[in-house]
Amino acid sequence: MNGITSNKLIIFICLLPIFTFSQSQDLSDVPRFRVVFYNVENLFDIYNDSLKLDDEFTPDAVRHWDNRKFYKKINNVYKVLVNIGGWEPPAIIGLCEIENRFVLNKLIYDTPLKKFGYKVIHEESPDKRGIDVAMLYRPDLFTPLFHSVTGIRFPFDTSSRTRDILYVKGLVYGDTIHFFVNHWPSKYGGLMGTEPKRAYVAEVLKSQTDSLFNISDSVKIFIMGDFNDQPEDESISKYLNALSDTTQVKSKELYNLMSGLFTRQKTGTHKYQGRWEILDQFIVSGSLLMRKNGVSVSTSGAHIYHPGYLLEKDEKYTGEKPFRSFAGMKYNGGFSDHLPVYVDLNTYK
Repeated sequence: MNGITSNKLIIFICLLPIFTFSQSQDLSDVPRFRVVFYNVENLFDIYNDSLKLDDEFTPDAVRHWDNRKFYKKINNVYKVLVNIGGWEPPAIIGLCEIENRFVLNKLIYDTPLKKFGYKVIHEESPDKRGIDVAMLYRPDLFTPLFHSVTGIRFPFDTSSRTRDILYVKGLVYGDTIHFFVNHWPSKYGGLMGTEPKRAYVAEVLKSQTDSLFNISDSVKIFIMGDFNDQPEDESISKYLNALSDTTQVKSKELYNLMSGLFTRQKTGTHKYQGRWEILDQFIVSGSLLMRKNGVSVSTSGAHIYHPGYLLEKDEKYTGEKPFRSFAGMKYNGGFSDHLPVYVDLNTYK
């Protein structure tokens, strides 16, 4: 595929041998390794960046985005991340809809998250609004070895820009895991007009995972993100080829941990016109589903975090909906229009 040859080369160069635990290691006291993904809905600072379309998130603009609202937002995000970790704060947190490194630093240094020592992996993306993806990690549990970003250039719409794909390779309990953090193009502008864009990003990501599979049969890949499509939609099921059937797992295939989750939890991660959707997902390589030496994940291990404080009554439709920061242009004071998702990585002797 055009435009991704260099990205293949980066991954080939940086793939190191996979490290696993020896049979003699005692893993009974290994801390839980929880991975969280959260679309935090427009985590902007209050300053105007002349290179971005962020004017509405300034004190004098239509949203009146001032320090009071900004710090309430920061503290809301902190509250979710701590609570979702329970007794052990998440080891890795994938985030999207964050504006820049400044807001990430405020989150990890100006809230009680500071005591956990989180570090940031982030690069500025070319998204016109200025929103990016990022990874937070606890250095006591995760050792990053390399990271890069893959820029997306649509050959059929050269003026359009979207978020980069963030790739992070690192060690989890000595095992090498390849993480990809995503935020695919939204449906804003209509399904038919945006569907080819998500399909294209899926193909770019598939090319990268195939490059890893070509080097090692047992490579462990962990994909997370807001895909703006559901597990059964073509961008994911066809172009990325993330499978839902895990009855006969193969190491060099991708599997969607969110397939069938709505049946189990009766909720989604986003609600649109009264209908719950699962847009925020975890997708893993088959080798991560095989309970052999090293790190693995359960086929039923993914969860949507939906405590009552993240929800409000859906006045227009029925039931509840995410308690978001803004309802249109009206300040709502909530958390996000998405619910976070989480999964635990396990270790085996």
